[in-house]
Amino acid sequence: MFKYDPLACLPSSEELPCSDDTPVDNELQILIPSLLSAVLALIWQDREDWFFGINMGVYYDPAKSAIVPDAFLSLGVERFVGEQGRLCYVLWDEDGIVPSLVLEVVSKTYNAEYEQKKIDYAQMGVLYYVVYAPTRQRRRRQRLEVHRLVDGEYVLLSGDRIWMPEIGLGIGRERGTYQVFTREWLYWYDENGNRYKTPEEVAIERQQQLQALLAKLEERGIDPNTL
Repeated sequence: MFKYDPLACLPSSEELPCSDDTPVDNELQILIPSLLSAVLALIWQDREDWFFGINMGVYYDPAKSAIVPDAFLSLGVERFVGEQGRLCYVLWDEDGIVPSLVLEVVSKTYNAEYEQKKIDYAQMGVLYYVVYAPTRQRRRRQRLEVHRLVDGEYVLLSGDRIWMPEIGLGIGRERGTYQVFTREWLYWYDENGNRYKTPEEVAIERQQQLQALLAKLEERGIDPNTL
């Protein structure tokens, strides 16, 4: 007896456009998500159950075009898929797992981050919707807004550092340096509000520890090459 599988009739990620081809209008739209991705790769390096996408199409309805957020985080999915990785994120290829968090970085050209995109992500079922305005402050708007989905609608959470228990991370903003660029960035935080270090900071810290160790050995007259 023939058994119909509707999922088999849906296009795969290889058959769908992977982005909307809309260029970013400033490099912060790439750098801010890239920093968050780099920190995740460091603190979750032993986990294989997450994926952080940047400027990648997300397909949640076969009848609709993809939504392309600046970044998104999905939990409970494979971190790596094949040698070339994901071309786009297709819900019916990901066991229906919706991103837990979506980030939109407000650009010079306003793209309805506070209106239509909120509706789209709520319909998709994204638990946390994060909007960050890095270069300007909109009237009556916080620079960083974190919204949580409650009964199908987003509720704005207060504070510049928001703990998200379902994800096991906090997100917030503070001044720092990334790729020799000093300004305010978005960072991940632990439950106690402690910021996770960036790979650059970890590398500098390890270098300083090594230099301190070599200095101690030198004080004791020990040649480190003999160890």
